[in-house]
Amino acid sequence: MRPRKPLPPSFSMSAASHDLSIGIDFGTSNTVVAIADARGNVEALTFDHRGDDLKVYVTALCFWDERHGNGLRTEVEGGPWAIDQFLEGLTAHRFIQSFKTFAASQSFQETRIFRERYRFEDLLSTFLRTLAHHGGSRMDLSARNVVIGRPVQFAGSHPDEALAMNRYRAAFGKLGAGHARYVYEPVGAAFFYARQLQHDSTVLVADFGGGTSDFSVMRFSRNGGALRAEPLGHAGIGIAGDSFDYRIVDHVVSPRLGKGGTYRSMDKVLSIPNHYYANFARWNHLAMMKGSGDLKELRELARTALDPEPLEKFIDIVEYDLGFALYRAVSSAKVALSAENETEFRFTGEGVDIQAHISRGDFETWIAGDVARIAGAVDRALADAGVGHSDIEKVFLTGGTSFVPAIRRLFVDRFGEERLTSADQFESIAYGLALIGQTEEPGRWAVGAH
Repeated sequence: MRPRKPLPPSFSMSAASHDLSIGIDFGTSNTVVAIADARGNVEALTFDHRGDDLKVYVTALCFWDERHGNGLRTEVEGGPWAIDQFLEGLTAHRFIQSFKTFAASQSFQETRIFRERYRFEDLLSTFLRTLAHHGGSRMDLSARNVVIGRPVQFAGSHPDEALAMNRYRAAFGKLGAGHARYVYEPVGAAFFYARQLQHDSTVLVADFGGGTSDFSVMRFSRNGGALRAEPLGHAGIGIAGDSFDYRIVDHVVSPRLGKGGTYRSMDKVLSIPNHYYANFARWNHLAMMKGSGDLKELRELARTALDPEPLEKFIDIVEYDLGFALYRAVSSAKVALSAENETEFRFTGEGVDIQAHISRGDFETWIAGDVARIAGAVDRALADAGVGHSDIEKVFLTGGTSFVPAIRRLFVDRFGEERLTSADQFESIAYGLALIGQTEEPGRWAVGAH
């Protein structure tokens, strides 16, 4: 075990000086808001959607045109209301999901939606405005102590952390949250979990989101009845649930939509470029293909393809905004493979019909490289903390991907089944972030704070 590096001082989770604090877990797939008071009570903000009180607000946007007088005006909805608008499909629209994945991407500068251009911070602030609208007066970010989660490492092959944080601050600042603090998402989960600890403990928190997997090692101790926390180490990687979805699309769906096919150019027969399928298999890129030049290029390829029908189906999925329906079908298959050894994949829409048998063995072969890289991030978190596997008393797993058997097996092999525990896959991070806002010095947990 190597010597432990200097760390910021630990601090108490007891006496608080704030009336209410808000924790916001802005996720790739879902967003959760929690509110905590000075007595340590915490609850999720609920959204009244068609008579149901929802604690999870889907991270999605739907834009559409409505006629006002003699002109058109772009309207927008977020969360479950975005899905409603998309499924009704009465007018031309753009449906966008998983856009958090673009946060740290220098290559993503903007996308055109009807007559306007949107940068990442514009998409995020637009999404947050819909969140605030449906959340009501309790979402007054300007009047509250606000703690916002962020990944340990942002998604992308070469994520620019400074760029991502500037975009976050610009977007949240438009809603009056320029004073907000940003805390690692697994640290938020750790605070939520720590409330049930009865004795001193070193805990590894594994947070699996849609775009990133993040790990924090925390030391919790009791002193005079107050629970104190000390951060020991962190690591993260831009591989998570969406990456596993990508493998299903790449192996099951894309080959039936022209991947591996050919087209004729002059007197040569060439392979259809793979980059269209790389974009297609990533939900954030698929949502943007309709507004880029990809659709036009695909139509040109279809005219010269030796077998145009699969490409025409690809075009239909993009043109008719079938990405969300595809997302649901892929997600359902992934969930089924967590409980069963095999499943039947089925996707239909606008004349496209794709069926395939998938075994858990196939799926685990496809994701083996991703799981190995996630294991490497776990090892880096332990090394950063200066601890070994035997020093971890509890492993707290959160996020839907933690139920994937290959992921759970990774932690069982390293730590043993008896040390694993889990909680609500959606709410734990937001709850913990709100609780951090009630600590004596919440600024100490902010990334980059001293």
